[in-house]
Amino acid sequence: MAALEEEFTLSGVPLSAGPDGLLGVEPSDRTDQFLVTHSGRTVILYKVSDQKPLGSWSVKQGQIITCPAVCNFQTGEYIVVHDDRVLRIWNNEDVNLDKVFKATLSAEVCRIHSVQGTEPLVLFKKGAIRGLEALLAEPQQKIETVISDEEIIKWTKIFMVFKHPVLIFITEKHGNYFAYVQMFNSRILSKYTLLPGQEEKSAIQSFAASANRKFISLMSLSSDGCIYETLIPTHPSDREKNQVVVRSLLLKAVVSGDVRNGVALSVLDQDHIAVLGTPLSASKECLSIWNIKFQTLQASKDLLQGTSGQLWYYGENLFMLHGKFLTVIPYKCEVSSLAGALGKLKHSYEPGSHAVPHFVNWETSQEYGLGSQNSEQSRILRTRKVEVSLQPAVSASAQLLLTIKNDTEKHIEVELRKFLAIKQTPEFHTTIGDIVTGLLGRCKAEPSFYPRNCLMQLIQTHVLSYSLCPGLMEVALEKTDVQILQLCLQQFPDIPESVTCACLKIFLSIDDDSLQETDISTESVFDYSDTVRDEKMEEQTEIMENGFNPEEDNSNKEKPQGTTEETTLSPVTPKRAALLNAVLHSAYSEAFLLPHLKNIPAQHVTLFLQYLYFLYLKCSENATMTLPGIQPPTLNQIMDWICLLLDANFTVVVMIPEAKRLLINLYKFVKAQISVYSELNKIEVSFRELQKLNQEKNNTELYSIEVLELF
Repeated sequence: MAALEEEFTLSGVPLSAGPDGLLGVEPSDRTDQFLVTHSGRTVILYKVSDQKPLGSWSVKQGQIITCPAVCNFQTGEYIVVHDDRVLRIWNNEDVNLDKVFKATLSAEVCRIHSVQGTEPLVLFKKGAIRGLEALLAEPQQKIETVISDEEIIKWTKIFMVFKHPVLIFITEKHGNYFAYVQMFNSRILSKYTLLPGQEEKSAIQSFAASANRKFISLMSLSSDGCIYETLIPTHPSDREKNQVVVRSLLLKAVVSGDVRNGVALSVLDQDHIAVLGTPLSASKECLSIWNIKFQTLQASKDLLQGTSGQLWYYGENLFMLHGKFLTVIPYKCEVSSLAGALGKLKHSYEPGSHAVPHFVNWETSQEYGLGSQNSEQSRILRTRKVEVSLQPAVSASAQLLLTIKNDTEKHIEVELRKFLAIKQTPEFHTTIGDIVTGLLGRCKAEPSFYPRNCLMQLIQTHVLSYSLCPGLMEVALEKTDVQILQLCLQQFPDIPESVTCACLKIFLSIDDDSLQETDISTESVFDYSDTVRDEKMEEQTEIMENGFNPEEDNSNKEKPQGTTEETTLSPVTPKRAALLNAVLHSAYSEAFLLPHLKNIPAQHVTLFLQYLYFLYLKCSENATMTLPGIQPPTLNQIMDWICLLLDANFTVVVMIPEAKRLLINLYKFVKAQISVYSELNKIEVSFRELQKLNQEKNNTELYSIEVLELF
């Protein structure tokens, strides 16, 4: 159970309560005292219990404080940076910041972090980190660049793990997010690419994190109103490589997705988080506490005067801007239990604490990963947990396989992410195959069980193949899961031709509405924004070529082949094109593929041929005969598939009226290619002679002019 107590005002804020109202709230070395840094020139020390300031310091007019002031817990002094590079250190007895210790640094500072048990750490805007003592010994020392020029640090936090500081900071570049983790006991800086989860399709607005001995749990509040979690290992498996971690859905729709400002997130303990924002059911902003273990809203408080989207917590106090005032809201969180999460515990909170026993429907909310929990299932679960606790310690993979057999889809996903974050062993690929087999076995036993997020994570390990888990694509075909099929085609080198054709059938037959709702990677597709047309198998109207109708030209002159409207428009949408490109990249044997291609409906064959012809024309526009994009189809792949489709289905396609124009264009295309190759063959001998001449000219000077005559 959790509750929010009566709020009280700590101070007024001289600036408007916008996003820059305060730079930060940081603890002092004395209990109940906090440093409040305004976004202008002032730092104020408050004693919260007395609700009064103990001291105030300001920089000179024209100077601006650029990062929050912190306390050096080793010396009791205060540290602040103004104008990005000027560092000031003072204590309670100092009055004028202009007369205290000053150090001008060689690079711009992003943030200073200070926690109990270690010296303050200075994070620079380009990602370098220095201890305060080493920096003060040589303030003008050269500061290296860690992140790229276009990366911007969006959020940062420090933890103590094994009595050593661990600093994490998040950067953003072109909408992509990266996490950097600095381990100070080993001086290792690890980089992680934060990939969005399958449910996530929006920008991140706020971060929060907690840490234990194995993982940093990074939480992000996105503009769709949902909270996502990423598990980052504190001991990376590959210290040199840029590693990839995936965000997964933790809480759905905790705030309104229409709100773009005024949202924030803080981790209170291992089971509770505080969320600042506008809930779905209200129009006013509020502060709420959620139990992430049981997916329940525990308490909420309306903020009628609005907020700036800034939230800090220390001890049992939440600090935030409410209107134009810095407000403190005490809170209490009990040890998480099911009864407490449902609001059924007897508690001793005061009547004004405004607890909210709001919870999710456990019978129907499969999307939250909770599942149905009746008394018999609870008894079985408790019994199984007791049995497991009495057994000897088992390996992580064996424990995960046991989890797959009985637990909910959400719990399996969390445990899988933890397992994948552990350092890989030599038998890792075999273990991954066993995990996939276990998931697929339960899929067949329980038709309603389909852990697609888990399967996506396993495929992205790049260690699977079709022979290692043949049932994976079979299940994906049954579920018409084109996203998983696309990944398998891109990564599995040993897919049978029959399965490739089954995928092709689905890619050609699935309707556009279903594709629009599916998250499909379109990296291999160039921009179709101005060239997409509807995929209707209508008879194409006559077109004008070079100003006249071909049928009205009674002469025998061959018409120049210009690009018409028919050939500049893509016959498929970008998402369907990405799926078809995955098929074009797949390996095959012509002898085994042809029989299966004959089973594809004629109208789908025609559509595929139209797309391949469109790709050929786009290739022809470039001198290099290549397509833009990341790993697009090659010209050889396009030509091979045109030949395969015509070999398998020509007698059927030639009878379809809709395919007549396409076949005529293909005929002209082949005829033009024959003409080009014929001309190339004619000058091949001349090129050989030129090569011989160049080989004989061994005494050519550094500069010369030669005239060669070709006959």
